[in-house]
Amino acid sequence: MPARTVRPADPRVSVVIPARNEARNLEIILPKLPPVYEVILVDGNSVDDTIAAAQRVMPDIRVVHQTRKGKGNALACGFEAVTGDIVVMFDADCSADPDEIPRFVQALVDGADVAKGTRYSLGGGSDDITIVRNMGNRGLNMLCNIILGTRYSDLCYGYNAFWADVLPEIGLLSSELPKPADGSMLWGDGFEIETVLTCRWSAAELAITEVPSHEKLRVHGSSNLNAVTDGIRVLKSIMHERRRAAIGRAEVRRAAMSVVPPAEQLAAPAAAPVAAAPVAVPVAATPVAAAPVGASVATPVAASAVAGAAVVASVVALEEDVA
Repeated sequence: MPARTVRPADPRVSVVIPARNEARNLEIILPKLPPVYEVILVDGNSVDDTIAAAQRVMPDIRVVHQTRKGKGNALACGFEAVTGDIVVMFDADCSADPDEIPRFVQALVDGADVAKGTRYSLGGGSDDITIVRNMGNRGLNMLCNIILGTRYSDLCYGYNAFWADVLPEIGLLSSELPKPADGSMLWGDGFEIETVLTCRWSAAELAITEVPSHEKLRVHGSSNLNAVTDGIRVLKSIMHERRRAAIGRAEVRRAAMSVVPPAEQLAAPAAAPVAAAPVAVPVAATPVAAAPVGASVATPVAASAVAGAAVVASVVALEEDVA
């Protein structure tokens, strides 16, 4: 994990709230937020009075208009507008408990880079999740942990907080990218954003603490989430992020191997007997590409090249199926 500047003991907290047609819910939830440095509302082209309602109950709220469509793009727009030290991802539908925000912040102050909410640990729970969604979440969570070598208990939960200084390491799509001409969403702009963030936090080897959280029922309106189509996007995200992390590790490995040897090594006597020793050849199976996300780049040379090749082949085949 890269070195960071010293973080404040009393951080400025920025709450980012993506919203589309959530006027009635915002009237309920905004007054319940604890005192924070700034609240950023990202409006997703609402056709109701979402913005007016938010400004009525919280006059100093900052309003940002998302540039494309989808929750992922809305969050990216909000993250770009953050000026505080800590970012809290907060849903507008009243399902997130604002009283839990200090708990997330404390986990970060105590040393975590990311405080990830979970409904599946002691003290957590959900009033909203259905049997089908619960089974889907658990299945995707298990798959993610197997493929990426992680230990998450709740992959798809969107109530999270993190230090703003880790944003450059996440590499989300810029809000300035144009909309697709066919009206589709760019990859990462949809509900898969929670999975993308979770995978990239692990790939960056950030310190992640899970925070118990209780999900409440939506008060007004209906969710924009589609369990089937969005579940497929989450599955594809896991494979995409696994491939992305493997490529990143491979690039680091190649860069390390291309370092020019010190001058004194280059000046070693060519006639000395030791110079005739055979040169060590790197493992041909490229273990870096098969390593789990968050694992050390170094892999024991004694690992079986045949087994490594088999793992790579099976993962590549699955990636091609879902690509």
